[in-house]
Order: sequence, then structure tokens, then C-alpha cells
Amino acid sequence: IDTPGAFPGIGSEERHISEAIAVNLREMMTLRVPIVAAVIGEGGSGGALGIGVADRVLILENAYYSVISPEACSAILWRDRRHAAEAAEALKLTAQDLFKLEIVDEIIAEPEGGAHRDYDSIAANLSKALRGAVQQVSQLPVAELLEKRYQKFRRLGVFSEGKTVSASAQSLM
Repeated sequence: IDTPGAFPGIGSEERHISEAIAVNLREMMTLRVPIVAAVIGEGGSGGALGIGVADRVLILENAYYSVISPEACSAILWRDRRHAAEAAEALKLTAQDLFKLEIVDEIIAEPEGGAHRDYDSIAANLSKALRGAVQQVSQLPVAELLEKRYQKFRRLGVFSEGKTVSASAQSLM
């Protein structure tokens, strides 16, 4: 996975991009074969989500994976892109954050200075991680594979329930 995501313009909506992403999610969820994905750079928006339905999701240590870029998040929340660093922190989009949140299953070490500094080293690390992940999920019977994949994606996201506030109380806020 290395994509900024789907273009968020009217042209994309006219061509039903959201439906295409939804259909892709549904189809990948029901594939009767093991799926392993690796985020190797930018894993952004619906484009990344659409191809990230996998039994094992790996990520390079300097890659990121998020439903929105920090710049776009900043522009929406603060109406100013200058808060991108604050947005990035809140989004928890780093490999380490994603691993702690159990969104990704494994962080792949990069050579000093990043993957672009030593192609042979990162290729070897990525190959080893991919082979290990494929070996793990290939052992599972199809029914178990599909159920684990389904449960993996049902677990994503964190929320908390608060007290319901009446409309009159909200007007005082």
C-alpha cells in the first residue's frame, strides 16, 4: 500500500468512488484466500482502506496509515493546514501507534535513514516479513481465515459512551 488515497473532488463522486471503495472492501472481505498487505509509504484515505482488508497488515517503520492526511484533517478541524503536526499526533498514524492500537500486525525495520537509503536491505526485510505472514495465515482453514478477518476489522476503532445531554442543556454549552 502506497497511495495518497482517492481524490476527494466532485469528479470522483460523479464516478461513484465511494461505491467502488465499498464494493472493494466487501469483495476483499469475502476472498477465500489469505491476504497480506504491507504499507510501504503513504497509506491514505479510502484508497488505502480499499486495499488494506487483509489477514495480516504489515507496515514499514516510517510509513503511515490513516483515513485522512494530517494536512486535510488540519484544514477541516482548524480551517488551516498549519496545524498538521497537531492533527498527525491526534490521528495516531505512525507505525508504532498503529501497532499499539492493533491496526497493524507487524512493523518492518527500515535501514538507517529510511527505506530509500538501502533498497537491498529493505527488500530483504520486507521479503522476510511477507513470507512469515503468508506462512501464518496459509495454515488456517478457509472458514477460520474468513472469521478471523471479519473479527479483525470489526475490532477496529475505539469509542466511549458518554451521558446523553438534553437539547436544553446543549443550548447552555
